[in-house]
Amino acid sequence: MQKFVTVSVNKEKINLLNFDRKGLQAFFAEIGEKPFRATQLIKWIYQEREYDFDQMTNLSKSLRAYLKEHCCIIAPDIIFEQVASDGTRKWVVEMGGGNKVEAVYIPEENRATLCVSSQVGCVLACTFCSTAQQGFNRNLSTAEIIGQLMAANERVGEQGRVTNVVMMGMGEPLLNFDSVVSAMNLMTEDFAFGLSKRRVTLSTSGVVPAMYRLTEVCDVSMAVSLHAPTDAVRDILVPINQKYPLKELMAACQKYIATSPRGFITFEYVMLDGVNDSLADARALVKLLKNVPSKMNLIPFNPFPNTKYTCSSKEVIDRFRDVLYKAGIVTTVRKTRGEDIDAACGQLVGKVNDKSRRAERLIRLEAQHAK
Repeated sequence: MQKFVTVSVNKEKINLLNFDRKGLQAFFAEIGEKPFRATQLIKWIYQEREYDFDQMTNLSKSLRAYLKEHCCIIAPDIIFEQVASDGTRKWVVEMGGGNKVEAVYIPEENRATLCVSSQVGCVLACTFCSTAQQGFNRNLSTAEIIGQLMAANERVGEQGRVTNVVMMGMGEPLLNFDSVVSAMNLMTEDFAFGLSKRRVTLSTSGVVPAMYRLTEVCDVSMAVSLHAPTDAVRDILVPINQKYPLKELMAACQKYIATSPRGFITFEYVMLDGVNDSLADARALVKLLKNVPSKMNLIPFNPFPNTKYTCSSKEVIDRFRDVLYKAGIVTTVRKTRGEDIDAACGQLVGKVNDKSRRAERLIRLEAQHAK
């Protein structure tokens, strides 16, 4: 199996994995090369999996020498793997500076999905999410995002090759807008990974201005972490709702639907016992989504240490689902995958050198409550 070029390099060197096609065209223009060099390089890196500039034989010797001197191809390393009883794999990926993120590979009969992280930790503070309890360190680069997909395909081989990507790992993708969009461009680039745009999904907690911006620059599938039908409850579960309440969020969703060929949006709704799972909540959700063509994905809550939440019972989830279904909303209950290795939705933690000091504050609060 071919390895990434990970030899010691000058930190001033340019990592070419940080560029999508437009970025590479601009780079080559700056050094006096023709735009078609971008296509050649993309093919070498992503199709041929060749990371040694000396072997890129359709590039001129002078260009190869320039790239060797000034550029590099550096992807993050998978340093630990866990395999669940259902075949799900969770990978810990080294990001340097004491930081690690997690990516999850979910094989199924006719597809293989990779859940990709976009930040080290998360700047948001959703109360039901384990990642949020760790705080935040930094955004990932395009190379660190696309590198998770490259490393996954190297690990599983051609037979298990990733067919679907969900930006649902650690972090809020729309708060790392440029790097995430560049990475998704590479995912859907014909000469890179060639994934269908409908097979790349970005999940957001509702960063409304960035949602509008995304509709203008990148056509991928969108999922919205909704989790509550009212502002009062969502303000607690998803605190960004205090800045962008449901009325504004629904308007942004309608804009996406109007501009996307898919014609609908997917909503994610974690089922929390006694918090957001009543029949009244279900009816309020129907009312909220009345004019928003949508699919609903109900997610049984996956517990993590020290959480105050518990999962709704199967009976409650089924009744909730039936209310939505009878109202004409296509509704599925997500099958939990990788739960025995903490790889399920909301359980990813990695290791975060927390610059936000959120984890430290939570520990202090827990100590105060214990007294």
